[in-house]
Amino acid sequence: MDTHEDSLKPRPAIRAAAFSVHIFTAFGAAIALLAMLEAVREHWAAMFGWLGIALIIDAIDGPIARRLNVKDVQPNWSGDVLDLVVDFVTYVFVPAYAIVASGLLLPVAAPLLGVAIIVTSALYFADLRMKADDNHFRGFPALWNAAAFYLFLLHWPPLWSTLLVATLVVLTFVPFHVLHPVRVVRLRWLTMSLVVIWGLLAFYALRMDFHAGTGVTVALCAIAFWISFSDALIRLARSLA
Repeated sequence: MDTHEDSLKPRPAIRAAAFSVHIFTAFGAAIALLAMLEAVREHWAAMFGWLGIALIIDAIDGPIARRLNVKDVQPNWSGDVLDLVVDFVTYVFVPAYAIVASGLLLPVAAPLLGVAIIVTSALYFADLRMKADDNHFRGFPALWNAAAFYLFLLHWPPLWSTLLVATLVVLTFVPFHVLHPVRVVRLRWLTMSLVVIWGLLAFYALRMDFHAGTGVTVALCAIAFWISFSDALIRLARSLA
């Protein structure tokens, strides 16, 4: 009987390959530490560079895990929990520090909004309704790395930036749908094309220390608008057709 059960267990090489995906995911947290070190030095472009690497890890570890059937091969390790831990430090904690410490917000409001970002994002990550049935996010999906990037890119007056951050905090709990760039099936070809373009333009903006020019800035903002409001626009168009 034991021999039969042993024969059903994955081979050591398969188990090792599956566990290596968890290690790969966990490296995202290590990348967050490197990003934080750059943020403390106020090397903002370098910080976003590290966060970009963490974003790439987050984009590809899921498909790899599903391909290797990691959930069944390594049932004692929760990839979902690990992913949330890493996402919180890369999408929320490090960007929140950058937003507060950069001087982009009103000084009196910055620490309060920093606390609001951390608390509301933690609640959002724990919300089992964070995704709709079609894989759209419900509300602003705590993408504070992206929000921080646009704050540095646009470099608005502190009052405007403060109002934007406060608005995003509120929108965390407003049930509008935000496009998941990878998992939403509708118009995926368009979404993925825009994601690639966005990555190239964002890399250029970082290389230029956020002095990317009007054309690049407008293009980056247009892509962000599509990701944020395409579902609402498509629903509106269908209702008017």
